[in-house]
Amino acid sequence: MMQIGNRIYGAAAIALGIVGLVWGDFAAVWQPVPPETPAYVILAYVAALLQCGAGAALQWRRTAAAGALVLAALCTIFALLWARRLFEHPEIFAIWLGVAEQIALALGALAVYVCQRPADERFALQLSFACRLVFGLCLVVFGVAHFLYVTETAAMVPAWLPPGPRIWALATGAAHLLAGLALLSGIRALLAARLLTAMFVGFGLLVWLPQLFSTPHEHMPWAGNAINFFLIGAAWAVADMIARFGARSWPRPAS
Repeated sequence: MMQIGNRIYGAAAIALGIVGLVWGDFAAVWQPVPPETPAYVILAYVAALLQCGAGAALQWRRTAAAGALVLAALCTIFALLWARRLFEHPEIFAIWLGVAEQIALALGALAVYVCQRPADERFALQLSFACRLVFGLCLVVFGVAHFLYVTETAAMVPAWLPPGPRIWALATGAAHLLAGLALLSGIRALLAARLLTAMFVGFGLLVWLPQLFSTPHEHMPWAGNAINFFLIGAAWAVADMIARFGARSWPRPAS
């Protein structure tokens, strides 16, 4: 039986691909392909088509594993494009955040992939364990970013939302940190992953969706909504993976 997270993650990949096809571009700041790259526009369309095709593949069990590996590869490429900036400016934490976001998206694809494997397979258990830990590290990076860039984060929170934007910026940063620690430790990992998914849904409804109504002709809000949808799918897929394989320690060979 297909996991719901598989379908959500796949639908988000399709949405991101459609945005790329409409705009003929990569997803704004999240996919940092240099504009001077040869055949930049063609590559943008190729990436968008791959996202659409791989996302569609995730809707069927027979093709889900292949689609997940394609999306994992694409997100890894974007993560590497972020990572190369670290050699020049390792002191800029926003670059670490960009790397972590793309790694988290790639891990969503790996979570989908591992859920296609037998639940008692040792390789699947090991991959599930590694995926959970690295995803937890990404969440710690997200949380630290909220605290380091609290003013910028608060500026994205609706001003009408009590008790105030700055409080929500700090609270969501703490939530990221707690979720990351839960995944790293394995304590209440499934609950943390489910709550994280709900928080990303809240970001979409309160932060990103309103921007579509205020600036519908700009690329940024469409790309931002699609990336947030993608993160929802990734978190949901990781939660489904934990539900399937549990939050166990590193599987040891049978004695």
